[in-house]
Amino acid sequence: MYKCASVGVSGSRARGHAEAYSHVRRGRLVAVSTRRRESLDAFADEYDVPARYTDYREMFSRERPDLVHVNTPPDVRLEIFEAAEEAGVPTVIVEKPLAVQWEDFLAIHRFAQRAKVKIAVNHQLHFHPRRQTLQKLVREGGIGEVRFIDASARMNMAYQGTHTLQAIGAFQPDVAASSVFGQVSGAEGLQENPKRHYAPDHCVASIAYPNGVHALLRCGPSAPLATDRESIAMHKRIAVHGTRGFVRWTMFSCETGRDGKIESGRHDYFEEDVLGQAAMTDAMLDWIEDDAKVHPLNIHNALREFHIVLNIYMSALRREVRPLADPPGTPPQPNLIDEMRRQLAQA
Repeated sequence: MYKCASVGVSGSRARGHAEAYSHVRRGRLVAVSTRRRESLDAFADEYDVPARYTDYREMFSRERPDLVHVNTPPDVRLEIFEAAEEAGVPTVIVEKPLAVQWEDFLAIHRFAQRAKVKIAVNHQLHFHPRRQTLQKLVREGGIGEVRFIDASARMNMAYQGTHTLQAIGAFQPDVAASSVFGQVSGAEGLQENPKRHYAPDHCVASIAYPNGVHALLRCGPSAPLATDRESIAMHKRIAVHGTRGFVRWTMFSCETGRDGKIESGRHDYFEEDVLGQAAMTDAMLDWIEDDAKVHPLNIHNALREFHIVLNIYMSALRREVRPLADPPGTPPQPNLIDEMRRQLAQA
């Protein structure tokens, strides 16, 4: 039984991580760390976590966890990664978004090239049972050759954009995007906030791939409604079109069309989510045991996705198609968030 720990207890995802342990096969949440003692004890009492710390470094040293969940704002991701590496922690699952802008993205990229700790970003939707079924169908050629992918979310890029980009990649794994052309508007989501989640209010991008596939990405309140639920967080969706048919997924429904035959179904997001979170955690524990079982949400894939986010912003600011080569050695746009604030405030 592997020892698992959590850094940070605020927000629904920290609770989602903890609740999933009722389904995790070979791991147990044994320690938790956060700075505020009151929040620490309330969380640990609710989920029956025995070891409690207000200093995550002390937790790493004393508990020697096999897996650490990181539920913190993105501006402190790197220091926790470095502390985990120093303490010999084998694996880390980190919340999204991975970074804020070019400077910290490049610092994390450099760290990932040399680090031994195995890191994955928590896009648990990838492991939802229904998504797994649809991804397998497309991967095995069930809709023929993929031609076009349409994905959207009604929250902004910082909250759900990387979820949406990861979904695009999940339906054509191991194919890196070659270029992106984007547009953004609205500066409300770029204002200072405790979560350090910064993004323009609306974003749309056309993403090209070297295999001829194109994807349309839309994030923000202008994206399509995907369900009758009122919550803005419930409107993630993806449709994948191939030469023989299509698949469509939302948080509560799915549809497939193959050779003229259309089938549809319903599922419960909340039931799927706890199972998806558990499956993601189990996959990390598998990676501890076998280096060949690389987690599909590993940090290298996540960096590639966040690189697309940054280039969408650059494309919008500079009004140009952006080629997606390997990340450059220096930031192409220093203080990108401040520059977007400045330009969008003048719009």
